[in-house]
Amino acid sequence: MEATLCLFVARLVLRLVPFRRLSPYLGKHMQESAEDAMPRNRVDAYRVARGIHYTYPRLPWHSTCLVQAIAAMAMLKRRGQESTLYVGVGRETNEASGAHAWLRSGDLVVTGGSEKDHFKVLSYYMQPGGGSNTQEPMADD
Repeated sequence: MEATLCLFVARLVLRLVPFRRLSPYLGKHMQESAEDAMPRNRVDAYRVARGIHYTYPRLPWHSTCLVQAIAAMAMLKRRGQESTLYVGVGRETNEASGAHAWLRSGDLVVTGGSEKDHFKVLSYYMQPGGGSNTQEPMADD
């Protein structure tokens, strides 16, 4: 249910708000989140990825890669987990798909990972974690 709502809201926002006005809300421009994740955070990121990947093909509307990435970013932020949204263009000048967006949290590519290697990163946005779900590593006794 959460994935459906986030995908709907992300799609609606992208249709109503120009990207240049939306981009400041995506996070810190040209900054990346850490690539090493706490094990619990990796599980959360995997669950969000699974929720998005299961939900988007079953919806009555098309969810682009950018819609999926923004929805997953919102779901991760709700869990107190940081992420980085990447926007890229095709490496070849005759690339048919043109542009692509994907989301990474820790060392897991949450959305858009299967295609990301065909694209050159143009821009990225780091969404810091927040909320009460973050955990500090426990010291060994």
